[in-house]
Amino acid sequence: MVIQTIVHYSLHFLAPALIARIFFRENWKQAYLIMLASMLIDLDHLLATPIFDPHRCSIGFHPLHSYIAIGLYPIFLFFKNTRVLGAGLLFHMLTDYLDCFWSGFLD
Repeated sequence: MVIQTIVHYSLHFLAPALIARIFFRENWKQAYLIMLASMLIDLDHLLATPIFDPHRCSIGFHPLHSYIAIGLYPIFLFFKNTRVLGAGLLFHMLTDYLDCFWSGFLD
């Protein structure tokens, strides 16, 4: 459980820095901040009761983590002004998906 938490938060905070450095080399600091800002997507957790439930998978449960919303995020990649945000949102969903998979919520 401790390793899972470390991996989860490392993927949320450290991996975006690496992604920004590799794919958005010229403006990597700005790209990293935008990717961190994409974590505001977790505000949809405030709509749930309880707000945090360690026995709940956020993918498919919260509105901004729904399969419909996730299906729309790749559209951001096609526009230069929203490309970094799209990358951040998709990586955030991948991180949450891995956490759900690791927890046994997804087969």
